[in-house]
Amino acid sequence: MTLFSANLGFLWTELPLPDAIRAAKSAGFDAVECHWPYDTPAQDVKAALDETGLTMLGLNTRRGDLSSGENGLAALVGREEDALAAIDEALDYATAVNATCVHVMAGFASGEEARHTFVANLTYACEAASRLGKTILIEPLNRHDAPGYFLQTTDQARAIIEQVAEPNLKLMFDCYHVGRTEGDVATRAQDLLPFIGHVQFASVPDRGPPDHGELDYWYLFSTFDTLGWTAPLGAEYKPNGDTDATLGWMKTLK
Repeated sequence: MTLFSANLGFLWTELPLPDAIRAAKSAGFDAVECHWPYDTPAQDVKAALDETGLTMLGLNTRRGDLSSGENGLAALVGREEDALAAIDEALDYATAVNATCVHVMAGFASGEEARHTFVANLTYACEAASRLGKTILIEPLNRHDAPGYFLQTTDQARAIIEQVAEPNLKLMFDCYHVGRTEGDVATRAQDLLPFIGHVQFASVPDRGPPDHGELDYWYLFSTFDTLGWTAPLGAEYKPNGDTDATLGWMKTLK
């Protein structure tokens, strides 16, 4: 049976994070994940997780200066101090709520200096995370939604993972982003399976629930099952209205 995680960065966003965790449990999700939980006290999140029995699979490092449009810090030359502080903060929060993974966001950058900076910051993150039993994730974002983001393809992410060469650095394989940028999602998943640390999904191209669009999620979820993937798959889609009203896909695809 396929397991699902609710990404609370998109689902039940009208609720405080602890209540969104409870809503995910009531809806039948097997785990939760989030984007930037830092405005919510970690003890409140932990209490909701303990109450529901759900695991927090992951959270993101801060994006940086939102007023200037930043979307991550780890590949930004000259922002190393801020990037390391964001990594430390994310690992501290993940530890407090027993989250298993931290997604280190690269940001808008390009070139060899940015790559060198990203690799150095990821090496720091992996070493710090290893001491805590955590996994570090990196995620390519598609060029349509995030033009100029440093990490754009799974090949680029794989090369960086191989360069850093730390066993707890893994790929966030987002079927939506891969579908929009590369296509052939099932084959990419099979080829990259040893590098994947978490899987997310949404319809292509509108990033809605997985019951429509270009990708056949019944086939994709069956593919992950065939590949031996047993961890919850992350529902990171935009519900465009009441989240509960968009969950019919779970009855069919689970």
